Amino acid sequence: MSMETRPYLLHALSPLHAGTGRSVGIIDLPIARLRATNIPFVPGSSLKGVLREARHGLPDAEREALFGPLRRVSGPEGDEAWEGDHAGALVVGDARLVALPVRSFVGTFALVSSPLLLELARRDLKGMEGVPERLKPVAGPIARVGPGNVTVSPEPRKLFLEDLDLDVQVEPAVEAWARFLARALPEDEELIRERFVVVDDETMSFLMETATQVDTRVRIDSETGSVAEGNLWQEESLPAETLLVGVLAAGPSLRRDMPLSARDVLDRALREPAWLQLGGKATVGRGRCRLAAWPGLAKEARR
Repeated sequence: MSMETRPYLLHALSPLHAGTGRSVGIIDLPIARLRATNIPFVPGSSLKGVLREARHGLPDAEREALFGPLRRVSGPEGDEAWEGDHAGALVVGDARLVALPVRSFVGTFALVSSPLLLELARRDLKGMEGVPERLKPVAGPIARVGPGNVTVSPEPRKLFLEDLDLDVQVEPAVEAWARFLARALPEDEELIRERFVVVDDETMSFLMETATQVDTRVRIDSETGSVAEGNLWQEESLPAETLLVGVLAAGPSLRRDMPLSARDVLDRALREPAWLQLGGKATVGRGRCRLAAWPGLAKEARR
């Protein structure tokens, strides 16, 4: 079957808690991370249903062609059955971290990436026009920035991130990456370009562990007005301004009365930036995001 894939950029506009539902450490509700690399990610399974709701403006037949038929609940025990006999044409891949906002002594915050994160993003972006060249790893700790970066201290020329102070190296390839990422979010081009920083992979591993947002939450007993016994916990979130990259894949529509090509499916799914509420804790402001694609850029794959 002929398939087409198209990458997308996910931008967290508020803290984003895409959790695992369990803890193996001191944080009660940690975020989801890839097991081998410890890189934070948002599961595609979380994105697909939310993206479907964000595309409510499409005709029902088109939405069902993209995402599959709606489910109905019937029977006294809530048995589920499918209305229809076809699968959705759209495959939603996981969104993996590409840049993490980190507090900076100068410039308020930096958008921090690393050669490994950019190389993994390059793999998803392979074949697209304008993808920057591979950024080679260097011995650290060091920070590489583009010209005009506002997070660099003028004297001495250093970058102060959280408790780290890093020597700075100006490299035009870093700005090329910032400009490329910003093409999906043109209204934020200046913000991304002026704050994009690439640190060594070891420093990035440290920041992925220590620079996420951790909030202590409590539940108030309605009778006593004080903290309920045993209801004190910690939640981890990706901070607002986090950037993640993922891939959507599509084949031709399987709905008989809606003949859409793979490209048509992706055009409808990514016709404009989608404003999404992702992950848990939505009632306390978590998970407000936007999902956008790079305009005019696509690639083909076959299986």
